Amino acid sequence: MSLKDQINADIKAAMLAKEKEKLTALRAIKSMILLAETEKGAQEEINEDAEMKLLMKAAKQRKDSIDLFREQGRDDLADKEQGELDVISQYLPQQLSEDELKIELQKVIEQVGAAGPQDMGKVMGAASKALAGRADGKTISTVVKSLLS
Repeated sequence: MSLKDQINADIKAAMLAKEKEKLTALRAIKSMILLAETEKGAQEEINEDAEMKLLMKAAKQRKDSIDLFREQGRDDLADKEQGELDVISQYLPQQLSEDELKIELQKVIEQVGAAGPQDMGKVMGAASKALAGRADGKTISTVVKSLLS
């Protein structure tokens, strides 16, 4: 079942269960998928990789909003965004823990043959592809910096 079909089924279930917050998050995901499908030059159906990128983008937007709202003392809005992030996270693959991430990045560093901080670009390019969907770029960058130092 494609992500779009899964989202549609979950929207129906959320409507029947009268779960407003979940419904809002699911509709946002569906909207992003429809926009990606209808943008200029797109195929009819988006592939699994593109779906994963959309979900990662939606999750990142929610995380950034949560940080901003907490900074400004708007916990009510931050809690709403956190609820949406929780729903979006259900569709993302399991995120790697920091220890697992270090092990994976160590393998990437060995494959690329990186020797120091000057090779960070090479490592980040390979790591971003290898760990797509399982860790966010900011976390990957932080761990790579510490490993290459």
